[in-house]
Amino acid sequence: MKKILVTGAGGFIGSHLVTSLVESGYEVRAFVRYNSRGSSGFIDEIPHDLRSKIDVMFGDIRDYESVIRAVSGVDVVANLAALIGIPYSYEAPRSYVDVNVCGALNVLQACRSVGVERVIQISTSEVYGKIQYSPIDEHHPLGGISPYAASKIGADQLALSYYASFDLPVVVVRPFNTFGPRQSQRAIIPTIIAQALEHHSVTLGSLTPTRDFTYVKDTCRGVRAAIEASDIVNGEVIQLGTGFEISIGSLVDVVSRVMGKSLSITAHEERFRPEKSEVDRLVSDFTKAKTMLGWTPDFMGFEGLSKGIEHTLEWLMEQRRLGLETDLGYRI
Repeated sequence: MKKILVTGAGGFIGSHLVTSLVESGYEVRAFVRYNSRGSSGFIDEIPHDLRSKIDVMFGDIRDYESVIRAVSGVDVVANLAALIGIPYSYEAPRSYVDVNVCGALNVLQACRSVGVERVIQISTSEVYGKIQYSPIDEHHPLGGISPYAASKIGADQLALSYYASFDLPVVVVRPFNTFGPRQSQRAIIPTIIAQALEHHSVTLGSLTPTRDFTYVKDTCRGVRAAIEASDIVNGEVIQLGTGFEISIGSLVDVVSRVMGKSLSITAHEERFRPEKSEVDRLVSDFTKAKTMLGWTPDFMGFEGLSKGIEHTLEWLMEQRRLGLETDLGYRI
């Protein structure tokens, strides 16, 4: 089996992807940002029988020497290392360029230098900005209306430029609003659940934007399919979504039903995005993923969303029992 490097492996999606790859028989190297605590993030929560099979390497995506050491000796690189919080990108935009753009450049250049078989660059549906038609396909124009989205567009375009300029085998995989266990409580589904566990009301930002929520296991299956696909996918952008669109206000209703608890909603202005930076609608056309990767989501529609919320609720309740909850601060 191929040896896979996952950058950003200690994070939410990264740790799930590492688990999925190890369970599928791959040899996995997990690139984790160095910290003085020696913590590997969510890699530390992976059961020991799987954790012992993971080659954990500490470094920093912004440091080229760290990156090229991590890339050496692997066949495929999945680049998930990124700053992802949209609210903080308004406060510290330069850090998003440093990590998301310059970090991606380090990965691409290192992969070109050592000659890997494939690079998977993980994108985001936020790159579409104010949408012109729905459902969104891969031909939709890009619109970087937050510093975060702009930095991810930069990373995606760099990746595609390395395919066009240097024939580096790159695939841009673009998930839509991944959610599930291990996600930060700053994200919308965990923050609704976390507040609902304590109160009969939730405080959120704008309630009218719609999103296409994709369960983390489906996202990881899609990335794994891109790793395993034939060379026909090189140079392509392939998005992963469910085609099911729901507003934030209606999402609270779904959480209420799953939890069996009536919830009222307060929309707080401090949690709103700047008006011109709000993404009003996101819903995916996943035809290309189905055609090129043979991928369709298992967690689809209202039933799939509810099932994924149940799994997320179970994890958050366990975190609460263990006293491991994080902050509830969130702006959509």
